[in-house]
Amino acid sequence: MTGEPVHKPLRDVLDGQRQAVPPLWLMRQAGRYLPEYMAIRNTVSGFLDLCFTPKLAAEVTLQPIRRFGFDGAILFSDILVIPQALGRQVRFAAGEGPLLEPLDDPSAMANLRDALDHDVLAPVYETIGLVKAALSPGVTFLGFCGAPWTVATYMIAGRGTPDQAPARLFAYRHPDAFSRLIDVLAEASIQYLVRQLQAGVDAVQIFDTWAGVLPPLEFERWCVAPMQRIVAGVRQAVPDAKIIGFPRGAGSNLGRYVEKIPVNAVGLDWMIDFDVARAIQKRRPVQGNLDPLVLRAGGAALDRGVDAVLENFAEGPFVFNLGHGILPDTPISHVEQMIRRVRG
Repeated sequence: MTGEPVHKPLRDVLDGQRQAVPPLWLMRQAGRYLPEYMAIRNTVSGFLDLCFTPKLAAEVTLQPIRRFGFDGAILFSDILVIPQALGRQVRFAAGEGPLLEPLDDPSAMANLRDALDHDVLAPVYETIGLVKAALSPGVTFLGFCGAPWTVATYMIAGRGTPDQAPARLFAYRHPDAFSRLIDVLAEASIQYLVRQLQAGVDAVQIFDTWAGVLPPLEFERWCVAPMQRIVAGVRQAVPDAKIIGFPRGAGSNLGRYVEKIPVNAVGLDWMIDFDVARAIQKRRPVQGNLDPLVLRAGGAALDRGVDAVLENFAEGPFVFNLGHGILPDTPISHVEQMIRRVRG
């Protein structure tokens, strides 16, 4: 005997359905601002150890759902597990962020695998199963990956950089080698997202955190074209796959992104003008876009920020979120204030 379909507000928005109260989740909602997260983080030697320990990764995925009742749970992992599964060494150093073997010369591409080692990623798929079994039916479970351009910027430089100049220079000087790297990452992203969907996530988000540093021609080549390939490849394997694209900082390139990439929803950063954002919403559901710093600030500024987002996106399908990840020093009371304001 089958019952009525489970109502998942976030998933419904991805199907194009406006909700009277917008569904809510936060990028990086499982993280350092939560004391329960830090209690677990301090039991492991490194960040990737946490990502690759299914019971712990599942627990920290669920922590913000238990505390705040968000409408979406996002898999606890990192965009750099793909380079790890392509045979590159990745580690996270305290105070420095991710460190990788840099692919700073075309000859280094010879050591890059062409396909993912799914054995490396097996703990991630196990985590998905554990979370899926524990989630309330109305919560949408999100998987994710980094977009090829953004992942490539870390692989070329071996670390994060302010304006991704090492990757941009490499792409200008060695376009054939860089194109091969993007091709490998696009195919790896397809494989990884398909496996996440098959393991039990309801939808996936593709983070292009550094899309905003690209000029228009390079944006077309290194952001739009790989995303078109990924969306088509995922849907060839999972025809009804729900996909959110988040090209942070895309600015004037955002219209091109929406026109050419058939994602189900577009994540908006806090820098976009509301008039532009509403024009995007007429074509596609949108997600965002509260400034993470106004959440950090709290008080009347937070109330004004939340109200502005709600008012500007009230007429169409919309997921309330930040314009980027929550900051580690954000007070929990400010998150609670935001939730009360959103849900009325």
